[in-house]
Amino acid sequence: MKHACLCGSDALSSRVEKYLCMAKEKTVFLCNDCGYESAKWSGKCPACGAWNSFVEKVVRAASASRSSVQVSGSVVLQPQLIDDVSADELPRMDLKDAELNRVLGGGLVPGSLVLLGGEPGIGKSTLVLQTVLSLGERRVLYVSGEESVQQIKLRADRIAHRRSNCMIVCETVLETVFTHIKNVSPELLVIDSIQTMCSETVESSPGSMSQVRECTAMLLKFAKENNVPVILIGHITKEGAIAGPKILEHIVDVVLQFEGDQHYLYRVLRSIKNRFGSTAELGIYEMRREGLRQVSNPSELLLSDRHSGMSGIAIASAIEGVSPFLIEAQALVSTAAYGTPQRSATGFDIRRMNMLLAVLEKRVGFKLAQKDVYLNIAGGLRVNDPAIDLSVISAILSSNMDVEIEPTVCMAGEVGLSGEIRPINRIEQRIAEAAKLGFKQIIVPKSNTKRLDTSRFNIEVRPVAKVEEAFRLIFG
Repeated sequence: MKHACLCGSDALSSRVEKYLCMAKEKTVFLCNDCGYESAKWSGKCPACGAWNSFVEKVVRAASASRSSVQVSGSVVLQPQLIDDVSADELPRMDLKDAELNRVLGGGLVPGSLVLLGGEPGIGKSTLVLQTVLSLGERRVLYVSGEESVQQIKLRADRIAHRRSNCMIVCETVLETVFTHIKNVSPELLVIDSIQTMCSETVESSPGSMSQVRECTAMLLKFAKENNVPVILIGHITKEGAIAGPKILEHIVDVVLQFEGDQHYLYRVLRSIKNRFGSTAELGIYEMRREGLRQVSNPSELLLSDRHSGMSGIAIASAIEGVSPFLIEAQALVSTAAYGTPQRSATGFDIRRMNMLLAVLEKRVGFKLAQKDVYLNIAGGLRVNDPAIDLSVISAILSSNMDVEIEPTVCMAGEVGLSGEIRPINRIEQRIAEAAKLGFKQIIVPKSNTKRLDTSRFNIEVRPVAKVEEAFRLIFG
């Protein structure tokens, strides 16, 4: 019996070894749109609903070579009571950039993984490079998979004139990158870009979904084990989403979106996801030859000269994050030339504009169904604050009647479906910003002025409850 048991044990071990050998490589099907993994091909992805998006991939299982790619030894963590966990404030790395620090929630958290995405040529590499060059004596390793060392040096000479402890290397193999990390021991790691990185443990081309996911997971493991922050620069798809696609946003700690039109000077940095701070923050930069300049007072740049005698322009007091600023809502209304009216909005949600047009027609009585309506938020910004509704419909009505809105009047208010002006948040900051820029009147929701002392502002505050009241004040 003892001999039979031994034989049975050897047979079991043989079968296990055979199974492990077979499991080193397997075929899976990955959705190109959402990263969903399936054991068999399917015409429609059950996760995102995309059709014909599955591609076949050969994935190699984890091996000893992967576990050996470590900068330092792994630490085995033990479970502990939540009451015993220290809840001290996380120390943050000052990036010497007030806009970037605010969007990140106060600075860069050690051990965090930050993903910065944006359109090609928008200035992602410029923003990161000028930031790391300003860190002085902090050791930074800048890994580039797209540009040569000479190209990075030329950009560095153009945007910075100071000595820095930043080291650069051009490499695309992640295992080699970890070797450089071990030799340099950086305090901050930059990967430009994650789509160019590849791991030898994954048999697919750089930029593929499996490569991007695996490389990001390995970098996340390195960041958490060694308490070193990592900044990843990522590409975006034609639809404007982070390429990868959504799988990257789930892995990383912070997702930053760098927006702007290449034909405009201004760039907007938004926080889409932030495990260490608010996602309502926004940073504004101005693109110059010597790099990106922080815009501390965006209102003065976003407002053009006060043109008198021009219709279709209304000033709105908006807030993005913690910063109030004033913007121009420009509208053009004309008779539909081809029978079918056109609707176009730049920097504003087109569906919300159609809703506001319906409110104008149903509640106020202005017939715009057979007219083209074009709306533009000046400066190339995209604003999501609902408080600019009142200025949008005022600009549209101003263009329709060809009547000018007084240049010294600004407004803030959300428009409801019944034509009411709904209350908005942080009304005092909006009024103070308008007063600081020299406006004489500001139209605000009546509900916001019930407990507001308007006498302490150097501006006339005009409360309104309905759209009709606002139009009587604006157009007389």
